[in-house]
Amino acid sequence: MSLVPFDDRDGWIWLDGRFVPWREAKVHVLTHGLHYASSVFEGERMYGGEIFKLTEHTERLFKSAEILDFEIPYTVAEIDEACKATAAKNGLSDCYVRPIAWRGSEMIGVSAQQTRIHVAIAVWDWPSYFDPALKAKGIRLTWAKYNRPDPKTAPVAAKAAGLYMICTISKHAAEKDGYTDAMMLDYRGYVAEATGANVFFVKDGVLHTPKPDCFLDGITRRTVIEIAKGQGVEVVERHIEKEELAGFSECFIVGTAAEVTPVAEIGEFTFTPGKLSLGLMDAYAALVRREEVVPA
Repeated sequence: MSLVPFDDRDGWIWLDGRFVPWREAKVHVLTHGLHYASSVFEGERMYGGEIFKLTEHTERLFKSAEILDFEIPYTVAEIDEACKATAAKNGLSDCYVRPIAWRGSEMIGVSAQQTRIHVAIAVWDWPSYFDPALKAKGIRLTWAKYNRPDPKTAPVAAKAAGLYMICTISKHAAEKDGYTDAMMLDYRGYVAEATGANVFFVKDGVLHTPKPDCFLDGITRRTVIEIAKGQGVEVVERHIEKEELAGFSECFIVGTAAEVTPVAEIGEFTFTPGKLSLGLMDAYAALVRREEVVPA
């Protein structure tokens, strides 16, 4: 299967308020966001012509920019409309949506207060983050080399590009060893998250999930908690020791890209996708496709 580079595709990208032919959406090599990771982004999915929790994602984009000390030169409503317009311009009703904001090339030092803030939105067809056959039986994860950092050392509440460096390293290492992904611990040694998704565990019909005090409290994570509670399932948010994984029967990860994906293995620990994991996977799929409403 040949790889189609993302810079050589047909279509349109929304860039700084106007549509630009896909191949012409470029930045300079001395862009501050490239050198110093002064960039924030979102990952969203459109299902059947509607972007799931669009405004919530856009508001997080603006909050991330604020944390990185820059201001996006548009309103939340304008970015919402631009996301929808970009999908329409490209003729897509089911797609992945990627808004991104970054500091430009006016300054190239650590201090870059006079750089222009750019915003782009791209959309593309992305049916499933993980192979559907793997999802059905549960994916295999190994342990990541790097831990999620202390909130005193990094802006962990922002969906900032620089925070994903250790995720890329960890996922590459996992794939080289035959795994699908890697599970990260936090700076204290507690279970944190996968490289791009939050994690849940099941024990005696109760959901347990790491407390998001040093990594993103994902929008999909919050949605799954809402679905579970609506079904009468108890959800416990707490610090989880690595050794506790031996006592959990099921495990799954969640995220905009991953959606709800059962896990069969994390390092030395094994799980069996069961009623709760598979049920939440189906319930989430039905919700985002507007086949049912999350119970109150």
